[in-house]
Amino acid sequence: MFAGKAAATSKALKKGISKKGTRIHTKVHFYKPKTLKLDRKPKYEKKSTPKKSGLDKYSIIKYPLTTESSMKLIEDSNTLVFIVDIKANKRQIKSAVRDLYNIECEKVNTLITPRGLKKSYVRLSKEYDALDVANRVGVI
Repeated sequence: MFAGKAAATSKALKKGISKKGTRIHTKVHFYKPKTLKLDRKPKYEKKSTPKKSGLDKYSIIKYPLTTESSMKLIEDSNTLVFIVDIKANKRQIKSAVRDLYNIECEKVNTLITPRGLKKSYVRLSKEYDALDVANRVGVI
Protein backbone atom coordinates (compact mmCIF):
# COMPACT_ATOMS: atom_id res chain seq x y z
CA MET A 1 0.00 0.00 0.00
CA PHE A 2 2.71 2.46 1.01
CA ALA A 3 5.07 1.31 -1.73
CA GLY A 4 2.58 2.22 -4.48
CA LYS A 5 1.99 5.60 -2.95
CA ALA A 6 5.74 6.27 -2.62
CA ALA A 7 6.33 5.21 -6.22
CA ALA A 8 3.55 7.53 -7.42
CA THR A 9 4.99 10.42 -5.44
CA SER A 10 8.51 9.89 -6.78
CA LYS A 11 7.18 9.60 -10.33
CA ALA A 12 5.24 12.86 -9.89
CA LEU A 13 8.30 14.66 -8.51
CA LYS A 14 10.47 13.50 -11.41
CA LYS A 15 7.90 14.42 -14.05
CA GLY A 16 6.58 17.59 -12.44
CA ILE A 17 3.01 18.38 -11.59
CA SER A 18 1.02 20.25 -14.19
CA LYS A 19 -1.78 22.44 -12.89
CA LYS A 20 -3.11 23.72 -16.19
CA GLY A 21 -6.65 24.86 -16.31
CA THR A 22 -8.77 27.94 -16.49
CA ARG A 23 -8.62 30.49 -13.74
CA ILE A 24 -11.84 31.43 -12.05
CA HIS A 25 -12.28 35.20 -12.16
CA THR A 26 -14.40 36.48 -9.33
CA LYS A 27 -14.27 40.18 -10.28
CA VAL A 28 -15.58 42.04 -13.30
CA HIS A 29 -12.37 44.02 -13.89
CA PHE A 30 -9.03 42.56 -14.88
CA TYR A 31 -5.98 43.76 -12.96
CA LYS A 32 -2.47 43.28 -14.26
CA PRO A 33 -0.44 40.94 -12.07
CA LYS A 34 2.11 42.47 -9.71
CA THR A 35 5.55 41.86 -11.13
CA LEU A 36 9.03 42.31 -9.71
CA LYS A 37 10.10 45.94 -9.42
CA LEU A 38 13.85 46.35 -9.10
CA ASP A 39 15.51 49.38 -7.51
CA ARG A 40 17.03 51.87 -9.91
CA LYS A 41 20.79 51.94 -10.23
CA PRO A 42 21.49 55.16 -12.16
CA LYS A 43 24.87 55.66 -13.78
CA TYR A 44 24.74 59.40 -13.04
CA GLU A 45 22.62 61.74 -10.91
CA LYS A 46 19.59 63.51 -12.36
CA LYS A 47 20.83 66.89 -11.14
CA SER A 48 24.50 67.65 -11.66
CA THR A 49 24.62 70.29 -8.91
CA PRO A 50 22.72 70.38 -5.62
CA LYS A 51 19.79 72.78 -5.42
CA LYS A 52 20.71 76.21 -4.11
CA SER A 53 19.17 76.91 -0.73
CA GLY A 54 16.30 79.39 -0.89
CA LEU A 55 16.43 82.88 0.49
CA ASP A 56 19.17 83.98 2.86
CA LYS A 57 19.33 87.35 4.61
CA TYR A 58 21.44 88.86 1.81
CA SER A 59 19.12 87.81 -1.00
CA ILE A 60 15.92 88.81 0.81
CA ILE A 61 16.69 92.54 0.97
CA LYS A 62 17.76 93.85 -2.44
CA TYR A 63 18.24 97.56 -1.74
CA PRO A 64 16.81 100.45 0.28
CA LEU A 65 14.50 102.83 -1.54
CA THR A 66 15.63 106.47 -1.66
CA THR A 67 12.67 108.33 -3.14
CA GLU A 68 11.14 111.52 -1.72
CA SER A 69 8.19 109.64 -0.26
CA SER A 70 10.50 107.15 1.46
CA MET A 71 12.58 110.02 2.92
CA LYS A 72 9.39 111.56 4.28
CA LEU A 73 8.49 108.22 5.91
CA ILE A 74 11.98 108.05 7.47
CA GLU A 75 11.57 111.48 9.02
CA ASP A 76 7.89 111.38 10.01
CA SER A 77 6.94 107.82 10.90
CA ASN A 78 10.28 106.13 11.80
CA THR A 79 9.94 103.76 8.82
CA LEU A 80 12.53 102.42 6.37
CA VAL A 81 11.52 101.35 2.85
CA PHE A 82 13.24 98.43 1.10
CA ILE A 83 12.83 96.62 -2.19
CA VAL A 84 12.83 92.93 -1.27
CA ASP A 85 12.70 89.58 -3.04
CA ILE A 86 9.24 88.79 -4.42
CA LYS A 87 9.14 85.42 -2.61
CA ALA A 88 10.06 86.78 0.85
CA ASN A 89 7.35 86.98 3.48
CA LYS A 90 7.02 89.47 6.35
CA ARG A 91 8.67 87.26 8.96
CA GLN A 92 11.69 86.66 6.71
CA ILE A 93 11.99 90.40 5.98
CA LYS A 94 11.82 91.21 9.68
CA SER A 95 14.55 88.71 10.59
CA ALA A 96 16.76 89.81 7.68
CA VAL A 97 16.55 93.47 8.78
CA ARG A 98 17.33 92.42 12.36
CA ASP A 99 20.38 90.41 11.28
CA LEU A 100 21.78 92.85 8.71
CA TYR A 101 21.30 96.17 10.45
CA ASN A 102 21.07 95.16 14.16
CA ILE A 103 17.72 96.90 14.68
CA GLU A 104 14.37 95.76 16.00
CA CYS A 105 11.26 96.21 13.84
CA GLU A 106 7.84 96.95 15.21
CA LYS A 107 5.98 95.77 12.10
CA VAL A 108 6.43 95.14 8.40
CA ASN A 109 3.99 96.10 5.63
CA THR A 110 4.49 94.86 2.08
CA LEU A 111 3.06 95.56 -1.33
CA ILE A 112 3.81 94.51 -4.88
CA THR A 113 4.33 97.42 -7.24
CA PRO A 114 2.91 97.54 -10.77
CA ARG A 115 6.47 96.98 -12.01
CA GLY A 116 6.50 93.60 -10.26
CA LEU A 117 8.79 94.52 -7.36
CA LYS A 118 7.95 93.88 -3.72
CA LYS A 119 8.26 96.95 -1.52
CA SER A 120 8.40 96.60 2.25
CA TYR A 121 7.79 99.30 4.82
CA VAL A 122 9.73 98.42 7.98
CA ARG A 123 8.51 100.34 11.03
CA LEU A 124 11.29 100.56 13.61
CA SER A 125 10.67 100.24 17.33
CA LYS A 126 10.81 103.29 19.61
CA GLU A 127 14.43 102.69 20.72
CA TYR A 128 15.81 103.12 17.17
CA ASP A 129 15.78 106.28 15.08
CA ALA A 130 15.19 105.70 11.35
CA LEU A 131 17.40 108.71 10.43
CA ASP A 132 20.43 107.25 12.23
CA VAL A 133 19.84 103.80 10.71
CA ALA A 134 19.36 105.35 7.24
CA ASN A 135 22.71 107.16 7.59
CA ARG A 136 24.39 103.93 8.64
CA VAL A 137 22.81 101.96 5.78
CA GLY A 138 23.71 104.64 3.24
CA VAL A 139 20.24 105.82 2.25
CA ILE A 140 20.91 109.48 3.09
